Amino acid sequence: MNSLNAISPIDGRYRDKVEPLAAYFSEGALIRYRLRVEIEYFIALGTLPQLPIQSLLAARPELPEQLRDIYRNLTDTEALEVKEIEKTTNHDVKAVEYFIKRRFDALGLQPYKEFIHFGLTSQDINNTSVPLLLKECHQQVLMPRYEALLAALEQRAQQWADIPMLAHTHGQPASPTTVGKEIMVFAYRMRRQMDYFAQIPFSAKFGGATGNFNAHLAAYPDVDWLAFADRFVAGALGLERQQYTTQIENYDNMAAYFDNCKRINVILMDLCRDVWAYISMDYFKQTIKAGEVGSSAMPHKVNPIDFENAEGNLGLANAIYEHLSHKLPVSRLQRDLTDSTVSRNIGVPVAHTLIALASLQKGLGKLLLNEQAIYNDLENNWAVVAEAIQTILRSVGYPNPYETLKNLTRTNQKVTAQTIADFVETLEVDNDVKERIRNITPHSYVGYKI
Repeated sequence: MNSLNAISPIDGRYRDKVEPLAAYFSEGALIRYRLRVEIEYFIALGTLPQLPIQSLLAARPELPEQLRDIYRNLTDTEALEVKEIEKTTNHDVKAVEYFIKRRFDALGLQPYKEFIHFGLTSQDINNTSVPLLLKECHQQVLMPRYEALLAALEQRAQQWADIPMLAHTHGQPASPTTVGKEIMVFAYRMRRQMDYFAQIPFSAKFGGATGNFNAHLAAYPDVDWLAFADRFVAGALGLERQQYTTQIENYDNMAAYFDNCKRINVILMDLCRDVWAYISMDYFKQTIKAGEVGSSAMPHKVNPIDFENAEGNLGLANAIYEHLSHKLPVSRLQRDLTDSTVSRNIGVPVAHTLIALASLQKGLGKLLLNEQAIYNDLENNWAVVAEAIQTILRSVGYPNPYETLKNLTRTNQKVTAQTIADFVETLEVDNDVKERIRNITPHSYVGYKI
């Protein structure tokens, strides 16, 4: 496979932007994470004095690291060996178990092979492997990309903090703001949602065929398997074990995670659309790269394609996140297989999100503030100071100030600086009040800055 014959643009056109995700969401990565859980589980069983593994590990202290090398040093050839075994088993997790048993033979561990996957069902492996790979992708790939974009937004907000800008509510001129504050709105929203990630645990199911440790208790009734499982899942894997489950995990926390990603992406879609609009209003221009073409027919075009690309990919990501968060927590009775095929696609919305984040970073880096256009728009809309004037008049008890300003500004005649100046002279108020009003312009009436 190469970029020309890949079915999905994730593995084709955009492969270079999502390459880091292969370490978490590829088939080879899933095999590695399954091996990791199986081997760490075997090592953890060695902490139980009731099992013969404890004496084995005491006699061979080098063994845990040798076993860990099975997943740490997994090659593509070995991963393909697992897939070859799966052709016979027609079961992916059982293939992993048989692969490890072959390695145990090579290490002279034949008497202990049946403690691989001891008492477990496949979902004890899948529902620990998938949350673990998602957690590590979140920490090592997705959050750093979110943080980088957030830093870029905050930097531009500070850079443009003192640039007055005409606001638009309902698409109409409204009380002025600053460019920096409007960018900071998105940074603020994004940060609030990113903070919520800390409240969503990465949790796992680990409890046997239907979640009750039936087989474990049958074999070793004097072991506190609940305490052991809690220690193993938290200690070896860094996950939170769900106490009550069916054969599969409850997926509620994973759904919450996807919903949080979705909310961040919605904020970024909003950003894309606003910046797109500002570009169309000529508030921003874009740097021109030699050799690039904006249109196959219109030579003058410099299109906001980065923001359009980002918006499209954020939409794709959210459509899949939406299905994941609605489907995964729902399963028939103690288990059906629908979660298995769906969970294999978790990397897809993450990939579309990374593509969007890369496009947004690129787009933000190309923005050039057109201060003259922003200044002209403010100068052409003196009517927006009416709010300030009527509010000052309210504060000094002037009769019917709102209605007075409404009559002045809601006409088909253009309101100019001179219109306002002439109006001020007609007011029967103290000179200091008139002076306060004269000092208000569309360029100065911006309220608090960031």
